[in-house]
Amino acid sequence: MNYTEFDSYVRKWIFTHASMPVAEADLVQIKPFTQARSAQLWCEHVSNQSSDADHFEKGDWAFDKKIWSEAIDWQQAWDSDEPELPAELLADIKWEDNTTIFFCYEKYNIIETKWGVFKRNWKNFLFFDDGPLLLGRKQKQVVWFQSNGTFQLATRP
Repeated sequence: MNYTEFDSYVRKWIFTHASMPVAEADLVQIKPFTQARSAQLWCEHVSNQSSDADHFEKGDWAFDKKIWSEAIDWQQAWDSDEPELPAELLADIKWEDNTTIFFCYEKYNIIETKWGVFKRNWKNFLFFDDGPLLLGRKQKQVVWFQSNGTFQLATRP
């Protein structure tokens, strides 16, 4: 089994909180992976050495500072009443809404959903902003959200 039951997901509340509820049609498309499957995906797509984005090491593709863009603010858009992702992010990420994405909080906590679902509910996903990575399956672009309210873009090898 690859997925955890959504009702058992530890961070379910960030998607069901009364202040920012996610529409039922989107909620059913937010699929937390089991810890084992998350770890497998993390090792395949992110790192065999580090368990979270704060501890990338030499040998991890994400360790190379030269691949990352300048930091761009996301906090201002998150704090606003407008639902859209920051324009700079939308300008660079041109994925189709049905693109499968992995939102990686850390090695043992990854969620699968669609790009369109993420775009509509990105503020919920970023309730926890401890350096999560956003990867598109079969896509080379990656977004690294920093807890200081910025994000950086890169292209994976």
